[in-house]
Amino acid sequence: MTRLTLGSGKGSRAWWAFFSTFKPVIDTNMKYLPIDSQLFVQNRKQYTSHLKPNSIAIFNSNDEMPFNADQTHPWKQNSDIFYLSGIDQEETILLIYPDSPNPKYREALFLKKTNEHIAIWEGHKYTEAEARAASGIETIHWVEDFNTVFPMLMNHAEHVYLNTNENDRASIKVPTRDARFIEETKLRFPMHKYERSAPIMAKLRTVKSIWERDLMQIACDITNKAYRRVLNFVKPGVMEFEIEAEIQHEFLRNRGTRPAYGSIIASGPSACVLHYVDNNLRCNDGDLLLMDFGVEYANYCADLTRTIPVSGKFTQRQKDVYNAVLRVQKKAIDMMHIGMILKDFNAEVGKVMESELLGLGLISKQDIADQNPEWPAFKKYFMHGTGHFLGLDVHDIGDHYQPIPAGAVLTCEPGIYIREEGIGIRIENDIMLMPDGSKYDFMKDTPSEVEEIETIMNSK
Repeated sequence: MTRLTLGSGKGSRAWWAFFSTFKPVIDTNMKYLPIDSQLFVQNRKQYTSHLKPNSIAIFNSNDEMPFNADQTHPWKQNSDIFYLSGIDQEETILLIYPDSPNPKYREALFLKKTNEHIAIWEGHKYTEAEARAASGIETIHWVEDFNTVFPMLMNHAEHVYLNTNENDRASIKVPTRDARFIEETKLRFPMHKYERSAPIMAKLRTVKSIWERDLMQIACDITNKAYRRVLNFVKPGVMEFEIEAEIQHEFLRNRGTRPAYGSIIASGPSACVLHYVDNNLRCNDGDLLLMDFGVEYANYCADLTRTIPVSGKFTQRQKDVYNAVLRVQKKAIDMMHIGMILKDFNAEVGKVMESELLGLGLISKQDIADQNPEWPAFKKYFMHGTGHFLGLDVHDIGDHYQPIPAGAVLTCEPGIYIREEGIGIRIENDIMLMPDGSKYDFMKDTPSEVEEIETIMNSK
């Protein structure tokens, strides 16, 4: 069968143009196209280089979570096991043991075994050959074999690396499959030396490879197409949820798995609610429309925000505020660099925003003189950070207090929210810090200038 892969080449646009004219037989169980298994082979090599001698590491897939009756929430693979294996299926276990006395178990996958009932009701599951092709791992077992193999290997291992969700935004209220495994393993093998995989994974996942950059570019290209679609759709009287439907349509028809997060389609005063997701109001003539959305492609996320006039033309006040935000964003992108610390970067961008708010008459020099250093005057109108890490999760793992390495991907999303005027404006691009010091803007072709937006909106 024909297998397409992503590499360094001329980037994802050339690849996407090729795919749009050629429809091969695709050997994948997913909506997205097959990924070069070398991505996962290299990721495992990087991970094992950080392990102590004679260490075994275990990663579990996410649970399928029930909600009502016999239904479950839409399932997404655990980001760490996907990063290391490329396996996108529930009930999966990854075992890594570089110093295994049996070379067969230096790395192994344990997968859900299919049967006729599962095939009829749920569909196809990985075969052993498909799992080898996707992951680059030779040893494939069914998951019921794990409790035989694992104790055998634990007799030889000294250190055990266990995985936890240590994202500083995480709020975990249910015991995950990894958490249950940790409890069971420590009870069964109390004398081993236990270690954390999370710090290693955070360090590795922060730095994106060329394969990951290409996958994220596809996600951003699909998101760009959705944005351009709604530029030609929005008009006074349309409902926010109708706009969301147009976005979802474009996501799915371009092989997107799902929205990377709940889409924010906020018109008028709702744009001043930072995490507005009701999306149930009518878009009125004279209002601004803030749209914050992104697709997930091959588990990688895009994160875009644009603000447009519902009527197709900004008022002078709207244009003045919009251009102030755009200037802040451009300066902030210029300020981004390898080695910066995100906390310090946010403070520096705040000073740029302070100047723009002075120019707009929203704050005064006296406000600045009297400000609380813990909550500067500009925070009244720009109350969130300038950016966050992006990758397999929309709020991806990364250290906000350490120098940011080459290869990191960050959002850049300043905003101004004037509740008393019903104006909320945010502009967001996704930026990769390249090893040569340059910035790779995944959304450089996604219109953000006032003139571009108005021209497209009025050309329908």
